[in-house]
Amino acid sequence: MTSNLPAAQTLRQLRPLLLEFHKALMEAEKSDYERIHGPIKNRGEYFQLVVSHEWFSWLRPISQFIARMDEVLMSRQDQPPEAFQSLVQEARALLFSSSTGDALKQRYPTAIELDPTIAVLHAQIDALMNPRS
Repeated sequence: MTSNLPAAQTLRQLRPLLLEFHKALMEAEKSDYERIHGPIKNRGEYFQLVVSHEWFSWLRPISQFIARMDEVLMSRQDQPPEAFQSLVQEARALLFSSSTGDALKQRYPTAIELDPTIAVLHAQIDALMNPRS
């Protein structure tokens, strides 16, 4: 794997932040779900809700992105520089695009506003992905 590429370095730094961010988003959604629908009985029920219930569907694009990022970062074969750059661009579009319309774009800003942990992680991801000179 080519490790001296800026895009590859960015992705390696992004991964742990994005995992923590995704976990915080999931926990916030779980709390909201349980507040309305009652406690989730066990991990199996929680997993089924996460993968199939509409309530959690807005987080699936982040989950899917993490899986694609892991495929590239953890590949045993050298990856072309374009693979890393493409993922960096995809992360920016996913997390910072101003276009509206889908559930992620609608619910993501509210999650950042309501949860200080999510806000801090978002700011850290923003600083990494959109460095200011």
